[in-house]
Amino acid sequence: MLFHPSKNPVELRVIHLNKSQEQRREDLMEATQGKAALKQLKKAMAKKARQALKVKSKSKNKKNPSDTKQQVFVLDFDGDIKATAVKHLREEISTLISTANKGDEVVVRLESGGGLVHGYGLAAAQLARLKDAGLKLTVCVDKVAASGGYMMACVADKIVAAPFAIIGSIGVVSQLPNFHKWLKNHDVDYEMFTAGDYKRTVTVFGENDDEDRAKYQEELEQTHELFKHFVNRYRGGMLDVDKVATGEHWYGEDALHLNLVDKLQTSDSYLLERMENNEVYALHSRQKPTLAEKLGLSQAAEATLSMAIDKLPDALARFDLNSRLNLLK
Repeated sequence: MLFHPSKNPVELRVIHLNKSQEQRREDLMEATQGKAALKQLKKAMAKKARQALKVKSKSKNKKNPSDTKQQVFVLDFDGDIKATAVKHLREEISTLISTANKGDEVVVRLESGGGLVHGYGLAAAQLARLKDAGLKLTVCVDKVAASGGYMMACVADKIVAAPFAIIGSIGVVSQLPNFHKWLKNHDVDYEMFTAGDYKRTVTVFGENDDEDRAKYQEELEQTHELFKHFVNRYRGGMLDVDKVATGEHWYGEDALHLNLVDKLQTSDSYLLERMENNEVYALHSRQKPTLAEKLGLSQAAEATLSMAIDKLPDALARFDLNSRLNLLK
């Protein structure tokens, strides 16, 4: 892949969802109605395909953009607190940008309750690349797209959410314990050295004062303003950002009334609709498993195996030399 070093190769799997769905349909029909019914179905589908081909050939010279069959590409993003899934998302997006045609649609099935600002900021920026490249972007949320998850979702041209999906939570939160009193009670001193008045504000082990807390709160407010500005940039014409940027979340139907989403529908239903008139492909990338991972070995065992493989040529060379010396005796 494009941005991974050769020591960590990534493989891309492409699934033609139309063919997969058709295969399941045929398997079910054969099991429930018999081979005769399946044969009739295939004949009807073949006839429909021939008719569609005739219509296409007649309108070939009309150059009507609506006659061009659109391709739909499906990506999955299952976000954790660090948004680590962006590692593969960026690769898939780079592949699409260099391959798909302008006007093609990318559907991202998004699930995330949010996490670190910089991680989800990068993930949202990756989705923005699709729109910059002239591709249509649809985000489908079946369960949750909150906080950083909604930051990603709001980039889309269209947000489709299941009726009880959790949407919103446009806010910022930070919490940490403080062990200063405990350390003091146990006669443990804690020292911290900084250069710059605000290099460090509140700490876990030091004593926090009102000025530290005020500065930290100011930083959270600044981050919140950035979040609101980002949402306003992509959906400002559809919703009242100040009204929804309270840190609250809403279920799908209420989110639709607030214009946080554009449609109530599951991702499965939406993709079935798109498959009626378009070719739909799902892209899944993953890091290739090592030999040790394929064998189910632990990380320590993998390191041991790797060292043994590295030393194998030297061992074979010594074995060959000893064999020759034994022949000379």
